[in-house]
Order: sequence, then structure tokens, then C-alpha cells
Amino acid sequence: MHLLAVPLNVHVLRALGEEPTSLPDLRRAVGYPPVTTMRSYLRTLTEFGIIERQREEDFPGSISYTITKPGRKFLEVAAVLRQWLELAPENPTELGSITSKSAIKALVDGWEVGLVRALAARPLALTELDRLIPAVSYPALERRLTAMRQVGLLEPSPERNGRVTRYQATRWLRCAVAPLSSAMGWEYQYIPEQAPPPGPLDAEAAFLLAVPLLSLPSDASGTCRMAVEFRRGSEHEFAGVMATVMGGSAHSCVTRLEGQSDAWVSGSAMSWFRWLDAGDGKGIEVGGDSVLTHALEAQFRSGLLAVGRS
Repeated sequence: MHLLAVPLNVHVLRALGEEPTSLPDLRRAVGYPPVTTMRSYLRTLTEFGIIERQREEDFPGSISYTITKPGRKFLEVAAVLRQWLELAPENPTELGSITSKSAIKALVDGWEVGLVRALAARPLALTELDRLIPAVSYPALERRLTAMRQVGLLEPSPERNGRVTRYQATRWLRCAVAPLSSAMGWEYQYIPEQAPPPGPLDAEAAFLLAVPLLSLPSDASGTCRMAVEFRRGSEHEFAGVMATVMGGSAHSCVTRLEGQSDAWVSGSAMSWFRWLDAGDGKGIEVGGDSVLTHALEAQFRSGLLAVGRS
């Protein structure tokens, strides 16, 4: 998503069609940026395997570029991100614009330091976040919090505690679970050596964002354990949430997996990504209350992770 925050990268990917495109034609299509700048950005996209550089046999010394198979999947990530940006609370935002750059950067920066994970769970004040995220300095947290608030990812909580302002995730931030999950899935599959694998905190953050958006049939009620299995050598670790649904709406969502549940959905990180991306349920274990699990499956696959169309 850092790559898609850069307008020139977005314009390059739009300009590359089915056929290889020469460097002069590509520069012309994206507004004639300096050659050194253009080559630098193309080199980065090549290093991530999104595009490939080819020498033209008919014209010695001539270079062309084309999108790779991983690049085609990367365009799907861009499409999900584009849908999410169109839901911006003030005005629809176009991917590749300066406004989208600010929104994507604020989202990714907040995700990387744990702000999104913390605020997805409950409203928090800056001082509370400072205690929860000691690895990041107070000024750095304040900058990230301000950036997220300015682009519409956070809003003041209506619950006041004296003069202390607590901030909560907006619906738009919760819908960001779609592009975040899509991007992590692409990284996990195509550049595992260049990107850290998703971990337990990532799984918790994704579920905490997503569950409050659920809108299920009114006859769907009960508790559901949603878990992701992580393997560290010979050891197994599970992370996720226990969600309570009442009359089709999410009543609570906690990151505690112990206890009895009426239904459950679990699998490895890669199994979850494949299931959400292509409906491949291999490796996903679903059990318990069939009404609840089928309703959750329908929401996660066609409603919620299609950027909250409702």
C-alpha cells in the first residue's frame, strides 16, 4: 500500500496495458516526469515483481515494460483500495491523487505502529495510547493520530471524560479492513522475503475492525470464535476474537478465545486469505451453529470485505 500511495506508481500501472510499453511511450502517458525519476520508480516496481523490464530484439538498446502475473494480482489490490477511497467521508477520493496519498499514508502508518489495532477495540485518548504503545514516542503518536483524524479515519468519541478527548474508529477506518487484508494477502503470497508475515496482532486488528460492521439476518444470534493459526517452528499459536451476535448485530467483540462458543471459523493466515480472495475454503474449519456460520461467511466474503457496500 506504500507503493499505491505514490501517484506516479498508480499512473504507471494504469498506463501499462496488455502489451509491453516502451519507456518513451510510458513517460508520455504519465505526463513526462524526469527520466531519472521515472527509472527510479520503475526500478522499485520491478524489484517487487509487479512489472518486468524487457529488451526489444528489433531495436537494440530499446527497453519496454510489462505487468507480470503478480502485478495483475497487485492490480486487484489497487481495485479494492480504489473502492475504499471512494467511500471517504467528505468526498470520494481518487486513487493516484494527492488526497489519496495522505489517506493511505495515514492508514498504513497507523497500522504499522499499532494505533489501528488499539483504536479498533475501543475509544482511547492520546495519553492512553502512549501507555499502550511504549515503543513509539509521544510526539510520533500524536502526529500519526492527528494525520488519521484529519483524513477522516478517526473521530472524537461522544463519551467525554472531563477535558480528555478520546478518539474512535470511523466506519471508513473499519471498512479499511478490505484493502489492508487484500494487501497483506498479496505480500504474503508474492513477496514473503521482503515483507514481514502477518502476526497475531494483525489478525486481532482485522477482526476488531470488521466485526462491528456485520449486518446479519435477524435470526443469527450466538457467539462465534474466529481464529487464525500461526506456526512458529513446532509451536502453534491462535489469535482472533470471540464475537457475540444478537438479533443479527454484533453485540461485543473481544480478543479472548477461551470459553464455549456456538460457532467457530479457523484456519491458517494463508487459508483465510485464499478463502476471502477466491472462495477457496480448503484449510478453513467451520463448525457449530450453521445459521450463524453461514451468515458470517456470506458477510465476510461478499458484503463486508467488498468494502462494506451496505
